[in-house]
Amino acid sequence: MNGKQPQSPMGSSHSEPQAPLRADPLAYGLLPELVGYRLRLAQIAVFRDFCVNVGASDITPTLFGVLVLIDANPGMKQTQLAEAIQLDRSSVVSVLDKLEARKLVERIRAPDNRRANALHLTAAGRELLHTLTPQVLDHERRLVSRLSADEQAQLRALLGRVVAGLQQNDELPLPTAP
Repeated sequence: MNGKQPQSPMGSSHSEPQAPLRADPLAYGLLPELVGYRLRLAQIAVFRDFCVNVGASDITPTLFGVLVLIDANPGMKQTQLAEAIQLDRSSVVSVLDKLEARKLVERIRAPDNRRANALHLTAAGRELLHTLTPQVLDHERRLVSRLSADEQAQLRALLGRVVAGLQQNDELPLPTAP
């Protein structure tokens, strides 16, 4: 041997003390009782399912929502889109840049306001939306598959009430669902 101590993978010649692994289940404290925590877990699960089952086209739930809104409101302004999806203007610009680079959306100067852009889906955008819609509806069916029709309606109503309650207490408007 050359008299040197062997190096650890981290490059130090002495071993670092290791914390013992927990054998008992992790305690979550009050987290399971917090509605916000449960909503966040649900949002993560929904996003994962969407990305796995719809994401082959590199479309996220936000991008899909933008395509749906522009399709339903041809000529809408970027500010209207920002309000509808609750993103700040710079984030909306980034989202639209992505969709425009993929030739799914086009921004056209609004005839009534040269400082504003009117948003339109391109033919490719309409075609992609037509392709994705059945996949998103399948995703939505998976999402609520363990809920009865009454429970689904109740969940939508309860979530609407949560949003409305927060909207009353906030100076920033939250979107209202139809």
